[in-house]
Amino acid sequence: MIDLGTVTAAQEPQRIRGLEMPWNRVMGSTDGPAGAARALGPWNPQELMAECVETVPEGGGMITFVFRRFDGAPLAFRPGQYVNVAFPVNGEDQDAVDRSYSLSSSPTKPWTFNITVKCDPKGQVSPWVHANVKPGTVLEMLGPVGAFHLPDVDRRARYLLLAAGAGITPIMSMVRTIHSLPGQADVVVLYHGAAAGDFAFDQELAYIASVDSRIKVFYSLGDRSKPEGWEGLTGRLTAAMLDEVAPDANGRQVYACGPEGYLNTATDLLEKVGVDDTSIHMEFFSGDRQTVLEYQAEVALAVDLAEEIAEEIADSAEDYYESQPTAFGLYEPGYDAEGTLPATGLPLETADPDASLVAPDGSPDVGKEVAYTDISSFDTVGTGSLTLSFMRTGINVRIDPAEHILGAAQRAGVRIGANCREGMCGSCKVVKFSGEVEMNHQGGIRAREIEAGKFLPCCSTARTDLVIDA
Repeated sequence: MIDLGTVTAAQEPQRIRGLEMPWNRVMGSTDGPAGAARALGPWNPQELMAECVETVPEGGGMITFVFRRFDGAPLAFRPGQYVNVAFPVNGEDQDAVDRSYSLSSSPTKPWTFNITVKCDPKGQVSPWVHANVKPGTVLEMLGPVGAFHLPDVDRRARYLLLAAGAGITPIMSMVRTIHSLPGQADVVVLYHGAAAGDFAFDQELAYIASVDSRIKVFYSLGDRSKPEGWEGLTGRLTAAMLDEVAPDANGRQVYACGPEGYLNTATDLLEKVGVDDTSIHMEFFSGDRQTVLEYQAEVALAVDLAEEIAEEIADSAEDYYESQPTAFGLYEPGYDAEGTLPATGLPLETADPDASLVAPDGSPDVGKEVAYTDISSFDTVGTGSLTLSFMRTGINVRIDPAEHILGAAQRAGVRIGANCREGMCGSCKVVKFSGEVEMNHQGGIRAREIEAGKFLPCCSTARTDLVIDA
């Protein structure tokens, strides 16, 4: 037995403020690196072949399948997105059966990627997957797809992650990603399962929670009786349970995934505890006809975009590939006469490890980003017939009805993250408190998000005066 000496209390790490995805700094850099990174940007769905390299049994009748791209490239995606997989369930000479599965791995380790599949004994595909997909199996895929994901940059990074059953898979991608990144965050995970042995990733979640003070994990056994030795919660999701694990839920962004009934209940309860619709993000693993059609349309759009990209490459293959960086040149910095140029993104701001992310009154600590309410006191810049009032920045921007909102906002100094600028990635998504816009997006936002007041300023023009949460 090795004597490690006296155990001392662990000191809290000193962190930078906020969370930022690795690609965000590249995308905000000079034209050269940004152009190179766009070739593997996570907003570009691609048709690809992937081979299974490992299978890992999980709790709850699930198996994690680890893949790598057949062409050797990394798979760039955002935590929470999914891939559409063609399974030859009826034989290689028959049409494949498509199914969508969330990516459960972290995009910060892109050379392999995971999907975790729960076996439904009555299903057509999942029993075949469990029985037939082994290391060496090659499958056709489309991805990444989906607008359910963490933001590219978040200065506050306060999240409540809700999962039921197999809904843990995209949530696990988010947890793994946050754990792998530097930066201050406050994350609460509430995971519902049917039985004590039905929680996938339980050992890894326990480990992450034990070594990363930013992440707390709670389990509940749904409506089952409490077994002997069980130390977690029991009962279905209730307002009291939400208040127990996250009494400040109304100051967090909420990401929830699971069956339709669970998510409908979560929506009602989150409203009761004061969470605004604009702070709720959901991924349905089952649903009514409208939900199914919405996801089918999302995949169909991804197919169209992937084909457009493939055609662009095929039409000018030599020029395309010559324009790409050599190995590991993807993140090569820009240069000028005096040397390398710094990447742009969140400023490197040291966070106080002893400072709470919650203000003394219990409200979120938003620092300099406190919302203004008296728009008549804002400075006004620009020309045009319409006015954009940015509440967090405290400025009015005059705009022409034909001008895209993002460009006008950024010229006026309003901080809105943006990568693709074409309505695909969703990184510029903001909340509109009032007014009407005309938006022509390419899948970067979902219908329920639009109903909640969100929009993409990169592909939107103003139809009336607007009040915007930015």
